[in-house]
Amino acid sequence: MKGILTLMVNNRPGVLNRITNLFSKRNYNIESITVGHSEQEGISRITVVVQVDDEKVIEQMTKQLNKQIDVLKVMDISNQSIVSRELALIKVLATSQNRSEIYALIEPFRASAIDVSKDSLTVQITGESGKIEAFIELLKPYGIKELARTGTTAFPRGTQRTNSNKSLSIV
Repeated sequence: MKGILTLMVNNRPGVLNRITNLFSKRNYNIESITVGHSEQEGISRITVVVQVDDEKVIEQMTKQLNKQIDVLKVMDISNQSIVSRELALIKVLATSQNRSEIYALIEPFRASAIDVSKDSLTVQITGESGKIEAFIELLKPYGIKELARTGTTAFPRGTQRTNSNKSLSIV
């Protein structure tokens, strides 16, 4: 089971380190983690994706995270309808003979070429993990020179309430 937790935290030095240490000490492997500024000044949003065997592990992680001083809110969005995105930059070998074939692959995936050189093409794609995986598989025969991916960033769709044990208060 894939667990997805979003955290609202104070944007201070050491917060991310304390959070990742919490996972490490309990022997939970983080599949992906993204961090960035939120809509509120001084507050960052962290999205953590973990592979777990049991829902109780997510509950335990949530309880442990809520004990952290700089953690303002923890939301388990694992079983909710969510909006999630990932970004990948892919540098693929591109010759004058195969460049048009690569462009033909880019269009249906709504990706875009962001850098073109004599022997390569750098493509940017955003979407859910499965879409990105499928696109990478199609590009592999051309020769992927470099690949960089972000982790998943997500939150619930629409106006859904999120499961949370702490309320967020801004002073």
